[in-house]
Amino acid sequence: MSFRKVNIIVLVLAAVLFLLVLHHNFLGLSSLLRNEVSDSGIVGFQPIDFVPNVPQQAVDGRQEEIPVVIAASEDRLGGAIAAINSIQHNTRSNVMFYIVTLNGTADHLRSWLSGSTLKTIRYKIVNFDTKLLEGKVKEDPDQGESIKPLTFARFYLPILVPSAKKAIYMDDDVIVQGDILALYNTPLKPGHAAAFSEDCDSASTKVVIRGAGNQYNYIGYLDYKKERIRKLSMKASTCSFNPGVFVANLTEWKKQNITHQLEKWMKLNVEEGLYSRTLAGSTTTPPLLIVFYQQHSTIDPMWNVRHLGSSAGKRYSPQFVKAAKLLHWNGHFKPWGRTASYSDVWEKWYIPDPTGKFSLIRRHMEISI
Repeated sequence: MSFRKVNIIVLVLAAVLFLLVLHHNFLGLSSLLRNEVSDSGIVGFQPIDFVPNVPQQAVDGRQEEIPVVIAASEDRLGGAIAAINSIQHNTRSNVMFYIVTLNGTADHLRSWLSGSTLKTIRYKIVNFDTKLLEGKVKEDPDQGESIKPLTFARFYLPILVPSAKKAIYMDDDVIVQGDILALYNTPLKPGHAAAFSEDCDSASTKVVIRGAGNQYNYIGYLDYKKERIRKLSMKASTCSFNPGVFVANLTEWKKQNITHQLEKWMKLNVEEGLYSRTLAGSTTTPPLLIVFYQQHSTIDPMWNVRHLGSSAGKRYSPQFVKAAKLLHWNGHFKPWGRTASYSDVWEKWYIPDPTGKFSLIRRHMEISI
């Protein structure tokens, strides 16, 4: 009887030892897999220069640095300049601008910044390598506009600001009227890698919802006829969100390999055409909607008062526009163009290009810069 007990004990110990070895090997494999797809391992961004000047406002060196990422294409460079100027003048915080460009724009941008009142800001210019998008995007002949590589820069935030735990991303067609510190301090729920402004309950959408079609829920961006989309079990009526302004928890972003997930859906769309055929918005929105489905926090709606560029007419009262923390000209009518609404509000923050390469388009020549 005792001999049988000894055998049982030996078998149990052997089984425990086997399970420990198996668990150790599994952990090693999991670590390897994480390293294989880790967001921090992606290459394709080259810092071009760094200007560590002290802003005109007195900045406390003990303040936490606020990384603000803005993409700046050559044809919209005036928009990025105005956005940066509005941010800088409405805060006393320690802001570091990460300006993402393509090769040919860096010199122009540098000349503009150094030749204006923005020469004292702290910034870093980062070149975006378009090879990152190979196999992940394709031109759609049904869409009138060509692919704009810089719109995908927001997918690569941990690589753009590798040492930061948190960052703000915003499009170049915005003006900030509040203190950027308030947006940066947006609380994110545990496990959430980003906070966006949702389309259904935002202050701006309630004004323009009738003209937005389905561009305020998931069915407006994704093709629910496709089996791969249906298998995700995402409700088609789910409120979409606007990715033109958001706050990111980069620690959580890297932990969840958000960049890798976004690239996965970009590739699948190229292969299977998963985005809605009536998609009117940016092609960056659908993969973000999938990856962040019911897994994102929200920002104050007044920090993304949008649709200012959806028509040439004025949709909001002057009081509402003045109260907004951030104004967003998403849509076809940009404030540096001929027929944009509230262009006078935007133009207060615009700084003329000292090189003369960029100029505003206005109806009357006497207003032209």
